[in-house]
Amino acid sequence: MMRGLPIISAEQRLAEHRGVKAAIFGKPGSGKTWLLRTLMNSTTLFLDLEAGDLAIGDLAVDTIRPRTWQECRDFAAFIGGPNPALRDDQPYSQAHFDAVCQKFGDPRVLERYETVFIDSITVAGRLCFQWCGGQPEAVSDKTGKPDLRGTYGLQGREMIAWLVHLQHTRAKNIVFVGVLDEKLDDFNRKIYVPQIEGTKTGLELPGIVDEVLTLTEIKDEEGKSYRAFVCHTFNPHGYPAKDRSGRLDMIEEPHRGRLLAKLGGPATPATGRMELGRPASPVAAPLNHQETTEE
Repeated sequence: MMRGLPIISAEQRLAEHRGVKAAIFGKPGSGKTWLLRTLMNSTTLFLDLEAGDLAIGDLAVDTIRPRTWQECRDFAAFIGGPNPALRDDQPYSQAHFDAVCQKFGDPRVLERYETVFIDSITVAGRLCFQWCGGQPEAVSDKTGKPDLRGTYGLQGREMIAWLVHLQHTRAKNIVFVGVLDEKLDDFNRKIYVPQIEGTKTGLELPGIVDEVLTLTEIKDEEGKSYRAFVCHTFNPHGYPAKDRSGRLDMIEEPHRGRLLAKLGGPATPATGRMELGRPASPVAAPLNHQETTEE
């Protein structure tokens, strides 16, 4: 039995190895799956949900191909381990973890992998929605007919639980890729949003992962196009992005391996990244009055 307050000292916390949790979005054909080539294939596990791996057909990388939402949950439990806060009848509990270990074997087989590359969160959302449509919550108690609101509500909870469980896999890098949608808002302005079934997952995802990056094509001052990651929330392009680490520039080269190395490097001190003082009030320019005299 443990005695005393389980404090993790500052030295212990700083010495811990932390994996990076990132979501990368881009339009179809932007090269999201190709990013797998920029990682070390001997230490990367590829979760191929899309079955669209032609861009990496010759790449020697270990792969898992989930076909159902149940398999997605099982792999997440196997990768992330058990959550001691959950009841045995809940997914990602100790009972769920024990069951998948009997199915897949010793989880130490995953120790060789530093990065899990999941392609894509868009397809995961579709598999989840299809599964939720067959659950009791997807049927109205009053009419006995399908209840779309109940389906979307369950799908949002399932996706968030799946993402949070993978996010708690502290020792590994977890990289989600997904499709970026271009839409018009109520004021006919162009906006970019992740393509995920329902709205809950897309809204909460930036608060779950460490990094949100958009892979896109940008033009330089001479009008030449190049591919790049957009990494900062406040960017002139309006793309979804976030950098929790403070290590990334607004624009980074589209090389996932070098980006992970940069995220593991020294960070700019927090005092250098945040403006804590109140900005100075703008000084009003003096009016230029032209005095006229009437004779």
